[in-house]
Amino acid sequence: MESVDEKKSLDKLIKNNFEEVAVDKGLVRRLNLEEQGIPTFVAEWLIEREKRKSHSSTDEEISENIQGFINDHLPSKSQKQYVKNRLQNGERLKILDQFRVKIDLKKNEKEVVIPSIDEKGKINPTVVDKYEGLLEGGMWGAGELVYERPTTSTSSDGVVRLDQFMPLQAADVRLDYYRETRSQFSTKEWICLLLRSMGYSPDFYQNEQTRIWLLTRLLPLVQKRVNLIELAPKGTGKSFIFSNFSRYSRVISGGKTSPAVLFYNKNTSQPGLLTQYDALVFDEAQTISFSNPDEVVGILKDYMESGKFTRGNKHASSDCGVVFLGNIEIGEDGLPVEQLLFNHLPEFLRKAAFVTRIHGILPGWQIPKIQNQSPTTANALKADFFSEILRRLRAEGDYDSYVRTHVSLDGEGADNLRNSRAIKRLAAGYTRLFFPDLNPEPDEFEKYCLKPAISLRRRVCDQLQMIDPGEYDVVSIDGHFEKT
Repeated sequence: MESVDEKKSLDKLIKNNFEEVAVDKGLVRRLNLEEQGIPTFVAEWLIEREKRKSHSSTDEEISENIQGFINDHLPSKSQKQYVKNRLQNGERLKILDQFRVKIDLKKNEKEVVIPSIDEKGKINPTVVDKYEGLLEGGMWGAGELVYERPTTSTSSDGVVRLDQFMPLQAADVRLDYYRETRSQFSTKEWICLLLRSMGYSPDFYQNEQTRIWLLTRLLPLVQKRVNLIELAPKGTGKSFIFSNFSRYSRVISGGKTSPAVLFYNKNTSQPGLLTQYDALVFDEAQTISFSNPDEVVGILKDYMESGKFTRGNKHASSDCGVVFLGNIEIGEDGLPVEQLLFNHLPEFLRKAAFVTRIHGILPGWQIPKIQNQSPTTANALKADFFSEILRRLRAEGDYDSYVRTHVSLDGEGADNLRNSRAIKRLAAGYTRLFFPDLNPEPDEFEKYCLKPAISLRRRVCDQLQMIDPGEYDVVSIDGHFEKT
C-alpha cells in the first residue's frame, strides 16, 4: 500500500505538472453523474465548469447547480416532445448531447443527428469545418438549436438546425509537454497517475501485475489496430473505460448487429462503425449474433489481419481496434473452470482462423471485482485531456520504430509472423503508456512492455493449440531488450 508520504508526493507532482488538466475524481464520484448516463469526461467537464464559475462553492452547491444545468440542457427521453414544442415555439435552445454528422453525397447535404430528441437536421457548415470530430463518430458538446419553419404551405418540411457548438474536450492538449513531464515521475508514480486517471484507486489495486492488466484496457485507445479479448467474471468493470472514458470508442452490447452497421451501408452509402472509432467493442461477447454471420465474420476476419475490408464495391481501411469482452466462470482457485476459454462464446470465436487474429487475451479473472474502494478519490488527469493524449500518442510512429529496433524475440513461437507482429504491436502500445518520453531503462522496458505483451500473445497460442492441436504446436516465446 502507498504510504501517506508517497500519496502526498504524487499529489504534489500532479499539482506541479498537470494542475490545469487535473480534476478531483472524488468529487466526480460523490456527485454520481454517471448514474444519469453521463460519461465520465462529460461529468468532469461539468464539474470543472461549475468550479470555475464559483471557486468557494461547497460540494452540495456544485451538485445543485450542475443538476440544474442538466435539467435545463440534457433532456431525458421523456422530455423530447417538450423540447420539440419549445423549438417549434421559436426558442433557441442549448442542448448537451452527443451530436453526429452524416454526409449525403447524393443530395449534397450534411445532416446532424441529435439523439436526445430523436431528430435529424441541418448544421451550420462552419461548425463542421471547425470540429471535424463530428464526422468521426460524433462529439459530446453544448449545441444551440433553432427550428426553421416551412416558408409556405408547399415548401419543404420544417427542420431543426444546429447553429453553434461548443465541444466538451480539452482546449489545450500539449503532447510534447506531456512526454517531457514523464521524467518528473518514477515509473511507479507514473503508473499510479495512469490508474487514477482511469478512475481506479492504486490503493485498492496494489498488485503490480493487476495494475498492468488494468492499464492493458487502454491499449486499443493508444495503439492502432490492437485486437483484444478480455474474459472475466461479471463485475470487474470490463466495459467501463470504453463506455465512459473516451469518445473514440464505441460499445456494442450483445445482441444482433449487421454488416451495414459495422462496415458499410450499401443503400445509404454510409460508412460503418469500424471506420469511425479507434476501438469497436463487443460487450457481452457470449450473446453476439450477426444478421448475416458468414459475411460479417469473413469481413471482420480479413480486417483484423490487414486493416482493410471490402463490402460490395466499397473498399475501405481503418486503424480501429476490435475488442471482445466476455463473461466466464471462475472456480474457487480463482482460475477459469474450463481450460478452453472460448467454449461458451459464439462459434466464430471458437475457430482457430479467427482466434489467431486476436493479438492478446487479457486475463480479466486476475482483476478483482469492483468494490466501494475501487474508484479513486484523488486528483488525476481529466478524462477528456487523457483520452486526447492517448489519441495523439496513437498517431506517433516513433514508438513502433523503437520497438522494432530494440525487441528481440526467442523461442520456436517467435518465428511465427503473426506472433511477432502481435507482440511488437502490444509492446509499442505499452511503451506509449508507460514511457511516452521513449527513455526507459532496459529492465523496466522488459518488465512493463515486453513481458506483458508476450504473456498476452502466449495465451492466444495456448488456446490455438487446444482448439486445433493438429495444426498448432505447444510453443514457447521469450524476448529481451536489444541494445543498439
